[in-house]
Amino acid sequence: MPEMPLLLAMVALLVVTGGIAGVLAGLLGVGGGVVLVVAFFYVFQTLGFDGPQLMQVCLATSLATIIVTSVRSVMSHNKKGAVDWDILRGWAPGIAVGAVLGMFVASRLSSTTLQGIFGVLALIVALYLAFGRQNWRLGEEMPKGRARVATSPVVGFLSVLMGIGGGSFGVPLMTLHGVPIHRAVATAAGFGVIIAVPSVIGFLFLPIKNAPPLTVGAVNLVAFGIVIAMTLITTPWGVKLAHAMDPKPLKRVFAAFLALVAINMLRKALGW
Repeated sequence: MPEMPLLLAMVALLVVTGGIAGVLAGLLGVGGGVVLVVAFFYVFQTLGFDGPQLMQVCLATSLATIIVTSVRSVMSHNKKGAVDWDILRGWAPGIAVGAVLGMFVASRLSSTTLQGIFGVLALIVALYLAFGRQNWRLGEEMPKGRARVATSPVVGFLSVLMGIGGGSFGVPLMTLHGVPIHRAVATAAGFGVIIAVPSVIGFLFLPIKNAPPLTVGAVNLVAFGIVIAMTLITTPWGVKLAHAMDPKPLKRVFAAFLALVAINMLRKALGW
């Protein structure tokens, strides 16, 4: 049984983490996973769980929360008829394959290597948030045939290596191919379920050394429960704020913050 002071400190830090992640998700429309992986990393590291598999715990726990939030999001969007089920059905098999491959690769990499990968990918996401434009196009429709077979596993694979759902890669992919933004956001929530479910099942069987208290496989149950509870409370606050102000400048501020976090992750990975 973990010591009570340690458990209380962990709970307090995770309450703050989940609250902030929920507000940012509602306010900026960014995937909570980008915030959560970084937050989990610093929370667990601060509490002394800086083992060689720390990033696996952060990725797996973030993906576990995405199962709940993505299912809720898909159901909500589907009531408004916003989910493109044709895209979802066509891309689901490849995304699932990529997610499983991502889990196997992530389980075998060191925490330092995963920090480096996360840093590079987070920097790309930050640049897109800062400079991306809705009128950019790579095509007028989503890739099909061989192009879809080649592209869909990449979405699942990279998402698992970052511990995120479908938003950060799925939304840009769809908007760049002519899918309206509201439809892309709704459908990307479905990507999140497809990414998170198979990868989390795999992570539940991954043995972790020096794991935080109450961790099953690589999934920390304390962090999972608290973050889900807090995001349910605070995401609507972020949505209200988004309607009360222009979120575009705030998105650029978040992009700058994410870029700094990514650079710091890369610095740690390189041992500087």
